[in-house]
Formats: sequence, structure tokens, C-alpha cells
Amino acid sequence: MWSEVLVLATLTVGLSMGGFPYITPSTGNVWPKPQMTETQETYMVIRPEKFKFSVVGHDCDILQEAINRYKRTMFSGPTSPTLNPVWRKDEKFNGFLDEVSLNLMAECEEYPHQYMDEQYQIKIDSSDAPGNGTIISQSIWGILRGLESFSQLLLPAGSDFNVNSTQVMDFPRFAHRGFMLDTSRHYLPIKKIKDHLELMAMNKFNIFHWHVVDDQSFPYVSERFPQLSELGSFTPIHQYSAQNISDIVEFARLRGIRVLPEFDTPGHTRSWGPGQPELLTSCYKDGKPDGTYGPIDPTLDGNYDFLTSLFEEITERFHDHYVHLGGDEVSFSCWESNPNITAYMEAHNITGDYAKLEEIYISKLLDIIANLPNKNGYLVWQEVFDNGVKIAADTIVHVWKSEHIPIGWKEELEKVTEAGYRTVLSSCWYLNYISYGDDWYKYYECDPQEFNGTDTQKQLILGGEACMWGEYVDGTNLIPRTWPRAAVVAEKLWSSSAHTNDTNAAAPRLEEHRCRLLDRGYQVQPFGPSYCLSDVDV
Repeated sequence: MWSEVLVLATLTVGLSMGGFPYITPSTGNVWPKPQMTETQETYMVIRPEKFKFSVVGHDCDILQEAINRYKRTMFSGPTSPTLNPVWRKDEKFNGFLDEVSLNLMAECEEYPHQYMDEQYQIKIDSSDAPGNGTIISQSIWGILRGLESFSQLLLPAGSDFNVNSTQVMDFPRFAHRGFMLDTSRHYLPIKKIKDHLELMAMNKFNIFHWHVVDDQSFPYVSERFPQLSELGSFTPIHQYSAQNISDIVEFARLRGIRVLPEFDTPGHTRSWGPGQPELLTSCYKDGKPDGTYGPIDPTLDGNYDFLTSLFEEITERFHDHYVHLGGDEVSFSCWESNPNITAYMEAHNITGDYAKLEEIYISKLLDIIANLPNKNGYLVWQEVFDNGVKIAADTIVHVWKSEHIPIGWKEELEKVTEAGYRTVLSSCWYLNYISYGDDWYKYYECDPQEFNGTDTQKQLILGGEACMWGEYVDGTNLIPRTWPRAAVVAEKLWSSSAHTNDTNAAAPRLEEHRCRLLDRGYQVQPFGPSYCLSDVDV
């Protein structure tokens, strides 16, 4: 077992530290923090024009694309305006690193999945292989994570790069490390979604939870029901075609990211109504329809036929085993006003019990999803559990409500896991809420396993998701508002809890990582007064 020692690199980047930044950034640290790192002050020099990755063992399209991508990523940023020679044969210089071997020990899997292996090792100029560099993993997904970590170890030195003699052994704390993005309140351009996915990969997120549609718009173009987007999207160009979706799923696949679609029902469905007559409940006032509509009408058999066909298409386009079915914030007032709903409830002996009516709908929907050709699994928002809906044992319950309600998220996790359900947490990571100044500390202080429960209960926590709801976010501010704040959540979900309990220790590394993302060309916002190499026009 390697000792858990981190010796901060002392290599100069040729800049004197003047002025008074709010925090002095670290140098050569990987974000999220690896489980075990051993770094020496000795270093090797990488010359971009001579450097290459060589494949040892298995190969595939994901690996080849990653090799090309990371060579661009590593060598396309700003260089250091050092006045010193780019390398010196002093006692710390251990030679040139012109090649790093990628040792993929098993055949590539085609798509990332819930149980994918992301463990990897990096060995740069190690005692058992001096002068050599290797990234080792049993899986392609581990190789991808290792490539990202290796790219972060490089320090610019003139036109070349230095890398310390380093060994890393790393794996994620949680298997579910997601980011939820809302494309209904504002349409997000494909390029911005891909930029976001690229940043997710740079922070080792592995799930893109795509909240595709909601009350405000239906941008998903269905082949089976084209009228949904024709009548439900903002305009004909504010839509995601089948080709758009295929491109995003493929872009994510190449980066080891699952795409988990959410089509939230029975509430949040106002935009569905124009394209699917009789789907939504007609609301009544003074005994007559008032022209408004509520949640999906759960009493009509035809609506379940529609949902079966739509979700069959959805699960064919999105290759993940899971689909998010929503189920949150269902208002009962429209159901209460509708005489047909009242008659149905009387016939089924549930008069006045609208939570039971919701349960009937959700139960039928869950049965539909479980019996599709792909035999999909599902996630639901916590209200489905809270309302007593009978759900399958393998349901994943997504906890989102905060500590400011009568039962906070810690109590909710205790209840859900006590009932034996696997759980994902988002309550403390709603990044759409913003405030002046540093707000990342509260994200870093949230731990999904910090609740009163047994060890068995805590093992049911699959991980968590950051969320960016779209009421006030579009393509103009998605990236700066999200990043690098989301990086804080990424580290909480990847790194050991022992490594992520000190915001003071994290701050210099986070500042370095913010500059890294900015240097790579992404307009990520600052945390405080500071500077990065890419600030200056050269």
C-alpha cells in the first residue's frame, strides 16, 4: 500500500508572485482529489512535438478518440513566459518523457453504465519503472479518468511542460455522480451542451441527467408523435431532433458519461397538451371547463397507450438502462375540480384521496417502463416515495427537498434508506441559486452519507447530482454560472470523505483548477480577486 503523501510541486512556471490574490493557488494538483497520490520533487520534461501515447493491450474507438482529444487538451493552453531555460539538467531533472503507455487490461465496453469500473493507476518515473510513464486500468472508463488526471499533472515551462515523478491510485467514492440540466425553461444550444459535457468529463462526472421537457416547452422531437414538439416547443428551431440526441449521446459516450433522460409526469406537462389532445386534465370552474389544464388525466386508458409508445421510443434513443420519471410537485386542484375525475374516484372507492389517484397513475407508469422491450429501470423524485406509492424494490429515489422544510434532506435519506431504497441526493447542490461572494463552501460541506442511519443504509446512497434549473439560465450564462462551482460537487462525489472535509485545504486546489479550466478555453467564473495565465492577451 502506498503511503498517502502529497509533496507539493516546487517547479517554477517562471512567474514571480506579486500582488494580493484572495488565495494562492496550488500547482500540479489533480481535481477531484485522488484517493492516493505520491509525488516527488523530481520531474521529467514533456516536449509536445515528440510526445505520444502508446496503447498496450486492448484498443477501441473510445480510446483512440480520447488520445487525440487529450493531446489537444494538454498542449493547446497558454505557455509560461519563463525567462529560465525550459529544462535544466539539475538534480531534480530526470529526463524527457516522450511516451506514456495506456495499459487497457480488458476489452472496451460500448456504453458507460451504472456498474462501470472507473479505477485507474498512473505511474510517472516510479521507483519500479524509472523514466517511464503508464496509465493502467481494467476498463476503458478508468483509462479516461486516468487521462484526465494525467493532463492535470502537467505544468507549463516555456513551450514545454514539466511533470513531477508521481504515482496515483484512484477510484470514485460514489458510482452516481450526476449533473441535471434543464432545457425546457430555456433552450440550450447543442454546442453549449457539449461544452458542458466536456467540463463534466474534466471533473469526472459520469451522468448527464437531461431534464428535456417541462411545462414551458417540449423541445424533444418525437418520430411517433411529431405534433408534441410542433405545438409544444418555443419555435421550430428550438428543438432537439433525433440526430441532435444521437450526437449528444455519442459525445457523452466517448467521455464515459451516461445520458439519463427525464420526462417528468403527471405534473410539469403543460407543454405536452397542445400536441396530444385529452392527455391533460381539463380544469373546471363553476361546473364548466375554464380553458386551463392540469396534470395528465390518469383515468383514460388511451393516455397509457400514448405513454407506452412514447417511452418505448425514448428508451430506444437513450441507451442507458435508466430513465427518470419525475413525479414531483403534482397539484391536485385541477383533478379536484373535474367531475369525470370525481366519478372515476367514486367508482374505485378512493373518493377524496388524490394521493391515491396519483399512486394509481405512477404505478401504471412504472409498470409500463419495467415492461418495455429494454426492461428499463427508473428514478423518481422523492414525492413518489413520500406519497406512499408502491414502487419496485430497485427504484432509485431522488431526494431534492432542502433542510428548510419540516422534514429536511437528512431525515428524508434516513426514511428512504430505512425502507430499503437506493438513493441519490441533490438537495444541497442546486447551483441555480446564487449569491454574491463565495458560495462554494456550503456545497463542499454537504456529504450524502451524513445522516442518522446504519452502515447498511448508507451503502444505499449511490451518490448525488448537481442541478441547474433553467428559469434564468440559457446559453449566455450556463458555463460561467455552473463552473467551477460544479467542480466542488464533483470532488465531494469522487474523493474520499477524509479528503473533503476541509474547505481551507481545498481552496488553493480549487483556485488552481479554476485557472486550468479557464486556460482550456472555458469562460468559468472566478471565486475572488485572482489571476490566471490566460487572462493576458499575448
